[in-house]
This record gives sequence, C-alpha cells and structure tokens, in this order.
Amino acid sequence: MPLLWVLRDMLNVTGPKYGCGVGVCRACTSHLDGGEIQPCVVPVADCANREVTTIEGLADSDELHPVQQAWIDRDVAQCGFCQPGQIMAAAALLKRTAHPTDADIDRIENVCRCGTYSRIREAIKKAAAAGDT
Repeated sequence: MPLLWVLRDMLNVTGPKYGCGVGVCRACTSHLDGGEIQPCVVPVADCANREVTTIEGLADSDELHPVQQAWIDRDVAQCGFCQPGQIMAAAALLKRTAHPTDADIDRIENVCRCGTYSRIREAIKKAAAAGDT
C-alpha cells in the first residue's frame, strides 16, 4: 500500500494531494527522514521506524517554517492544490542547498497548473535569505 493512501485515507492527513499516482506531478511531496519523497509511490512498509513529515508537520509549533512564511509573503498560491508539495520540495531543496541558484530551483519538478513559478522562485529566494531553513 502506498504511503499516501495511509496518510490520507487512514490518518486523515490531507496536505499531500493525490495528483497522478505515479510520482510525476509531485502534489504529494513529503519528507522521509528529512529527504524529499513522493508518498504516492513509496510503500508504507518502507517507512517503518522512519520519520514521515508532511506539510502539517513542517512548522515549528505556532511558528511557520521560513518557506511557508515566504509563500505567504510572496502571495504564491492561486488554487493551492499543489502548494503543500511545492513547499515541501522547496524546504528539502533549502535543506540541501542553503543558497540555491536559479538552476537549483529549476530542478524542482513539481507541477503547478496555475503557473505561479515566478512567485515560487521569489519565495524560495526569500526563504533562503531568511536562513535557518
């Protein structure tokens, strides 16, 4: 059983979205032990004794993660469907690369049907400048 099914259907975690079911659209992007994954293609059995983080667990209590705050500050979201996955991908990028280049950001393959890519880029750069991601 894919992790996404457990998250959404059994645990009622609705941040990761079902988009394609084959790991291409990346609307479900989450973290496993801090690394980016697409839970629609990760078997739940592979997650035993590991830390799964979805958009719901990205913030530190009442304080938003710098990427979440940058998303709000740059008014990134339109429809919002892909945004949890976009934010999780951006947070994973900033964990790997504190100050990403445009080329680094372009390697994020999450699909945004609304086309807010320029605001996504601005938000990632703002979060990087804020540091501590």
